[in-house]
Amino acid sequence: MAIPFQEQPNTTTDLLRPEERCKNTSPASEKNQYLRLLRILNYICLFVGTVGSSVLSRFYFKHGGSNRWLATLVQSVGFPLLLLPICLSPSSTSTSRPFANISPRLFICSLFLGLLLGVNNLLYACGASYLPVSTSSLLLSTQLAFTLVFTAVLVKTPLTFTNLNTVILLTISSMLLAFQKSSGGDKLPGESQVEYYLGFLATLGAAFLFALYLPIMEIVYRGVTGFRMVMEVQIVMEAVATALAATGMGMVSDDWQENWDLGPTTYWVVLGATVLTWQLCFIGTAGMIFLTTSLHSGICMTALLPINVMAGVAIFGDDLGPEKFIAMVLCVWGFSSYVYGESKKKEDVAIEGDEESNGAVVIETKYGSVEGAIENV
Repeated sequence: MAIPFQEQPNTTTDLLRPEERCKNTSPASEKNQYLRLLRILNYICLFVGTVGSSVLSRFYFKHGGSNRWLATLVQSVGFPLLLLPICLSPSSTSTSRPFANISPRLFICSLFLGLLLGVNNLLYACGASYLPVSTSSLLLSTQLAFTLVFTAVLVKTPLTFTNLNTVILLTISSMLLAFQKSSGGDKLPGESQVEYYLGFLATLGAAFLFALYLPIMEIVYRGVTGFRMVMEVQIVMEAVATALAATGMGMVSDDWQENWDLGPTTYWVVLGATVLTWQLCFIGTAGMIFLTTSLHSGICMTALLPINVMAGVAIFGDDLGPEKFIAMVLCVWGFSSYVYGESKKKEDVAIEGDEESNGAVVIETKYGSVEGAIENV
C-alpha cells in the first residue's frame, strides 16, 4: 500500500531569516546576474554606437570631409579602447595574461575576418559619402534579409514563413529606394546619378558583407571561453582592418581637411567622437553575438535603423518623400513580422514544455516521486 505523499518543509532554507536567505546565493545565481548586466550594457553600447556612428559619419562628409579611407580608418582605429573591457572582465581560465588563450587557428580566422571587416568598413564609408543618412539606413536594413539566409546556410537556422516574408519586404523596400523620384533617386546637392548609384551599390555591399560577418562570428565565438576573449578576438580583427585602411590612406595624397568648413577643433572632435561610437557599436555587436546569436544581433541593429532615418531627417534635413516613407513602413513591417513569428514560436515551445512537465508534476504530487508511482504500480 502506498503512503500518501506530504510535502515536507525545506529545513535548510525555510528556517532562515530573510536577511540570511539573501546571503544564501549560489554561484549560478551570481553568474546569471553578471550575464544579465553584461547583456544590458551591450544593448546600450549597440544603441549609442549604431545611431551615433551613422550620424557622425555623414556629418564628416556633409561639412567638407572627402577622404573615404579616413572615414574607413576611424571605424577600427580605436581598437586599443577595447583593452578597457578586457581589463575589467574576469578571466575564465587560470591564465590572466591577455591573448594567451587564442589558438593559432583562432588567430588565423581573426586575421581573415579582419580583412572582411576592413572591406566592409570601406564600402560603408563610400555609401555614407554619397547617400543621405535616411537612405543608407534603409538600405542597411537589408542586412537582416542577408543574415537570415546566411544563418540558415552556416548556422542551420530553419527558414519559416515569417523569415521569408521579411526577406521579401526588405527587398521591395530597397527597390523603392533605387528607383524613387525617377530622376536618379534621393541625390545629394551636386551629386551625379552615377555617384548616387555607386553609393547605393556600396551600401548594399556593406549590408551583404556584414550579414556574412555575423554568422561567421557566431561560429568563431563557439571556440572562445568568455567575454574577455571575445574582446581579444575583436582587437585582432580591428587591428587588421586598421592596417588595411592605413595602407589605403598612404596611397591617397589629397588633403582631406581642405574643404572642412567648421574649423580644426571641430574637425578633430568629430573624428574622436566617431572613433568612440564605432567602438561602442563593435562592442555591442560582438557582445550580442556571443551572449545570444548572430541573428538576434542583426535583429537588434535592424530595429535601430528607423531611428537613424528619423535622425537624418531631423539633423540633416533629409527628404522623407513618399517612396522613402513607404520603404520605412515596409522595413518596420518586415522586422515586426519576424519578431512576432519568433515570439509565437517561443510561446509554442513553452506550452509544449509545460504540457510535458505537468504530467510529471501530477505524478510527483500524488506519489511523492516518479519512482514512487512505479513502485505503487
